Amino acid sequence: MSTLRPLHSNDIKRPDEQNKHGISMEYIEYIDRETSTLCKEKVPGERWLKWLYHNPFGKIALHSVVKNKFLSAWYGHKMDSPQSCAKIPDFVKNLGIDMDEATRTMEDYTSFNDFFIRKLKPEARPVDDESESIVSPADGKVMAFERIDQLGSFFVKGSKFSLDNFLQDKELSTKYSDGSLLIFRLAPADYHRFHFPANGHISATTQISGEYYSVSPYAVKNKLDIYWKNKREFSTLKTETSGNILLCEVGATMVGAIIQNYTPESEIKKGMEKGYFKFGGSTVIMLLEKGKNQIDKDILQNTAKGYETSIKMGERIATACT
Repeated sequence: MSTLRPLHSNDIKRPDEQNKHGISMEYIEYIDRETSTLCKEKVPGERWLKWLYHNPFGKIALHSVVKNKFLSAWYGHKMDSPQSCAKIPDFVKNLGIDMDEATRTMEDYTSFNDFFIRKLKPEARPVDDESESIVSPADGKVMAFERIDQLGSFFVKGSKFSLDNFLQDKELSTKYSDGSLLIFRLAPADYHRFHFPANGHISATTQISGEYYSVSPYAVKNKLDIYWKNKREFSTLKTETSGNILLCEVGATMVGAIIQNYTPESEIKKGMEKGYFKFGGSTVIMLLEKGKNQIDKDILQNTAKGYETSIKMGERIATACT
């Protein structure tokens, strides 16, 4: 499990003390929302990620092999084999995964991917039932920006999120250009099904082909364009109280596939399952229209200090403006 320690003001390192706040070359820190403590994240393949994204020879391997679809597809297929079940016990133990939350025991899965996309008991992820709340669509770590042009507070100063490149849809990029952006990062240890953040009418999915770069902070802290270079799929949730919410699922290195299992052009309820990622860490990006919602202050404050906030699917992250 992650090591916890009390969070004090002198724990918050300034940019000149640490490489982009909570993301250093040595480790990743985030704020646990439930306990308000500063935690160090345990990252599978951490040395490998550092080598790939911060070593000249690693970058050669990254651009020639790792980012390509065939490697992720091959590894995803390998994780579908019955032999991959042998990886489950150590994975659970090393990353402190709570199997009491799952609907099945470790012995009941037919492959590592079967375990990876495990379902949880409904009581394990209660969904905030306030009519005007927006909830997290996934487990993971979240960053939130009231304005899309504020990303310099977390990434390299002056970085801008290119909606034109990300959505490849001029009308949509104009619609959300002055809106809010939330980035939900799913690590390999996280529950990997994603859900709807509010009640509403959901559109069909638009798919955009791309690469398979890692979405780990080691990768994206200096390369924001990974989000619009990677394979991604987006849809629009039309709500009565929160405007139109754009939901985008982003693939990454070793993600075998993004599976959408909802019915397009249908009415859905907050907390209903939308789909899941096969093996690998992944990202869900949410865009909110300007002036429609207020993101929870603790998430905004943590992001402004350079820290992600841990989150569970179903927790409130924002409230509709009344």
